[in-house]
Amino acid sequence: MSDIPQERRVVTAIPGPKSAELQARRVAAVAAGVGSTLPVFTARAGGGIIEDVDGNRLIDFGSGIAVTSVGASAEAVVRRASAQLADFTHTCFMVTPYEGYVEVCEQLAELTPGDHAKKSALFNSGAEAVENAVKIARAYTKRTAVVVFDHGYHGRTNLTMALTAKNMPYKQGFGPFAPEVYRVPVAYGYRWPTGAENAGAEASAQAIDEITKQIGADNVAAIIIEPVLGEGGFIEPAKGFLPAIAQFAKDNGIVFVADEIQSGFCRTGQWFACEDEGIVPDLITTAKGIAGGLPLSAVTGRAEIMDAAHAGGLGGTYGGNPVACAGALGAIETMRELDLNGKAKRIEEVMKVRLAEMRSKLPNGDIIGDIRGRGAMIAIELVKSGTKEPDAAAAGALAKSCHAEGLLVLTCGTYGNVLRFLPPLVIGEDLLNEGLDIIEQAFARL
Repeated sequence: MSDIPQERRVVTAIPGPKSAELQARRVAAVAAGVGSTLPVFTARAGGGIIEDVDGNRLIDFGSGIAVTSVGASAEAVVRRASAQLADFTHTCFMVTPYEGYVEVCEQLAELTPGDHAKKSALFNSGAEAVENAVKIARAYTKRTAVVVFDHGYHGRTNLTMALTAKNMPYKQGFGPFAPEVYRVPVAYGYRWPTGAENAGAEASAQAIDEITKQIGADNVAAIIIEPVLGEGGFIEPAKGFLPAIAQFAKDNGIVFVADEIQSGFCRTGQWFACEDEGIVPDLITTAKGIAGGLPLSAVTGRAEIMDAAHAGGLGGTYGGNPVACAGALGAIETMRELDLNGKAKRIEEVMKVRLAEMRSKLPNGDIIGDIRGRGAMIAIELVKSGTKEPDAAAAGALAKSCHAEGLLVLTCGTYGNVLRFLPPLVIGEDLLNEGLDIIEQAFARL
C-alpha cells in the first residue's frame, strides 16, 4: 500500500497552477481527441487517494475506470512487477515463453465460473480481448454473425466500435464499421415500458425473436454481453434475462461471451458478475482490474473452443507482457488476502444506504430516478423532477461540483445522465463516507 496519507486535502483551486501549466503543455503536444474527465495531473496515488502535482489529495471514486481495484500502488503488484522488471521486460511469448504468462492462465482457469477444462490467451486491452473472443468464436462455430445489446460497450477498435451501442463519442465519424454485427434489446429495468418486473422475460423473448427472425440462430457465432453494462449506465439486466439468453445460445450452438472487463475481479462483490445468476459463459473477457493498473487482458474459456483457432492465429507482440503478468499475480494475491469481494459488498451496503437517504431527504429527491449496481460498481441515474427524462446536465453539474471539492467521480450512460461510483476496493470507510458527504452537499447546491 502506498504511504500517501489517506485523507482528502484541497490546498489550491482544482485544477491548481501546476496542473494548469501541464495542461498547456498537453494541449500543445497531445492529440485533441484524447479527452480527460478532470485535468489535474497525478503525482502519486494509492489506497483511496490521488495526489496531484499541486499537493491536492482527491478521494478516488473512479479507480482509473475500474482498474485500480487493489489501489494504484498495491504492495504485491509493485513488488512482483519490480522483480520482473529487473529480470527482463519482454521476450514476446510467441518467441520464447515465460512462466508468468502460464501462471496467469492457470489462475484464470481456477477463478472463472465453471469446472470444465479451460484455457486462456492474453492480450493488452479490453477491446483486444473482445476482438479475439469474436475470432475464436468464429473459428469454432464456422459462423460469422455476432449479436450484441442496446447500451453495450465493448471498445474502440473498428470491430469493437461496431459492437458498441453508443455513437458519441465512441463511433462518431469513424465508420464504416465491421459487418455482421446485430444489436438486440436488453432488459433495462428502470426504462422497460411495462415495468422492471416484466423486463427480464419480455426483453429476452424479444431479443431471441429478433435473432431468430432477422439473423437466423444457425448463422450466429457469438452472443456478447456485459453482465453489468458499464458505459451504458451500470445497467444490471433484469433477473432472468441473462439465463434465458445463455440457454438460447447453448440450445443453438452459439458461443456465449461474458464481457467482464469492467465488472470482473471482485468489482461486484463476486470474482465475476455473471456468477450472480449462476451463468457459466463459454468465453469470458477480462482486463481493467486484472493487473493492478498494468496493461493486460485475457480471453478465458472452454478448452475446445479456445483451441479452435489455428496455431499462430492468436497473439500479438506485447500480449501477456511479463511485467503485466507479474502485476496480475500481485493483484490476484491482494484480492485473495484482503477478501476484496467482501470489501466490495461492504462498499455497496454503505453507498446504497447513504444514496437512498439522500434521495429521501432531497426536496426534489425524485431527480435520483434509480440507484443501482452491485458491489463497488454503483450508480445513480438522474432525471428531470416528476419524469424519467434523462438529465445529463444535472449529472455534469454534480460531477463538476464534486471535483471542485476534491472528489473524483465519473459519469456514464447512453443518455449521459448517470453518475457512477467505482472506488478502489481498498478504500477506507472514512474516505468512502466523506466522499458521500461531498455528493450530498453537491446535491444540496444543485
